[in-house]
Amino acid sequence: MDDVALVWSDAAAEVHRFVVGPIDNNVYVVRCRRTGEASLIDAANEHDRLLRVARRLGVTSVLETHGHWDHIGAVEQVREAGIDVWVRAEDADMLPSYDHVLDDDAVHVVGALRLRIVHTPGHTPGSVSFALEHTPVLFTGDTLFSGGPGNTTFEGGDFATIVASIEERLFRVYDAATTIWPGHGAPSTIGAEAPHLDEWVERGW
Repeated sequence: MDDVALVWSDAAAEVHRFVVGPIDNNVYVVRCRRTGEASLIDAANEHDRLLRVARRLGVTSVLETHGHWDHIGAVEQVREAGIDVWVRAEDADMLPSYDHVLDDDAVHVVGALRLRIVHTPGHTPGSVSFALEHTPVLFTGDTLFSGGPGNTTFEGGDFATIVASIEERLFRVYDAATTIWPGHGAPSTIGAEAPHLDEWVERGW
């Protein structure tokens, strides 16, 4: 139903994924198995479908990885449905509206789960990643993909900044087995990506 896949789970948590919009944005739902409460990462597009999934999986909050148009297309509709939207202050003006600001290194509680907010600027000034504590799950938005950093040629992007974010806030913190779930495309792992950092720096993108 609605092409939603359960892509990861353990005794405490579930991660569901579906793809929306004209450039195939990944939308994730992190659900607490004990309480049934969930958070949705990036209200990107296809608001009718997104809201059906949100209702079915118990979504009570939306966390935005950043403010680019393709990640925020359903923000107004989810807020109208009574779901609070969270975003970093640096990207808040890119959204049509929002409810709360994400603080770096704070914890967003989802039932019995904890999502750690990791400020990873470079793609945009307010780009963030979300680490599901006590699991190998890391949502990287458009900061880190399989094959390299996100695009930094847009307004507000900066290549040196995104490289520093990836190296200092992701590669040095999370172990090789950590799975990265990006804003577009397939997942990867820290272990698969970290050895290529110098190559990315040399090529400049």
